[in-house]
Amino acid sequence: MTGTEEILEKVASGRMSVAEAEKALRSGSYAELGFAKLDTGRSERSGFPEVVYCAGKMDEHLKTIFQRLYENEGRVLGTRASEHQYEIVREVVTCAKYDPVSRIITAGEPVTDKKGMIAVCSGGTSDVPVAEEAAQTAEFFGCRVERIYDVGVSGLHRLLSKTDVIRKANCVIAIAGMEGALASVVGGLARVPVIAVPTSVGYGANFEGLSALLSMINSCANGVAVVNIDNGYGAGYLATQINRLAVGKGKDHEDSLS
Repeated sequence: MTGTEEILEKVASGRMSVAEAEKALRSGSYAELGFAKLDTGRSERSGFPEVVYCAGKMDEHLKTIFQRLYENEGRVLGTRASEHQYEIVREVVTCAKYDPVSRIITAGEPVTDKKGMIAVCSGGTSDVPVAEEAAQTAEFFGCRVERIYDVGVSGLHRLLSKTDVIRKANCVIAIAGMEGALASVVGGLARVPVIAVPTSVGYGANFEGLSALLSMINSCANGVAVVNIDNGYGAGYLATQINRLAVGKGKDHEDSLS
């Protein structure tokens, strides 16, 4: 697909109609940077702007990507960023902010009128970095988030004391390492979709999250879907989609169960 400039040039020369240009811009426009092709049409297509995965990017590449996306969208979310990368980004986007727990960089005004509700549950405090990546991703995209941390199955009463919050949510994210049992328990309590996130927290036989991943995939609870190990961002994104659907349909979780 051609870039935005070429599309506009075609319209100006009469080689492309306005309707054709609008369709092209909505479905496949991008900004060519040589080392990257920024998906400038993603917001129109999917309802979400392009997000920057910061880890592994060269400093100059990251600066340019962040600057161009900020100029295009007015808001940018960057994941898996180091403090050094934050300082680099702040040179060109001075309003950027960094959270060292989630390793998220954000730029632009936050959404103040947050909609619906997503519950983010973590098995232990060691899972909080992944939980915060999920929670802050959902908040960046305009969702209200309730955090329910340190409610692992070794002390089940802690989770059960929060059942009322879980049952009001439009979606629940269950984040746990070790044996990953939290997802199955939450799945048995919730009447909405549960997104399970295995973490790499655990001792040797945890295999850096593989044991939790397999446990969650093999969950006997209904309505549990699983994202990749430590993928808080992916869970937050998917939960936002579910929450938007629920808000759009006026779903009311205060109603009695059928």
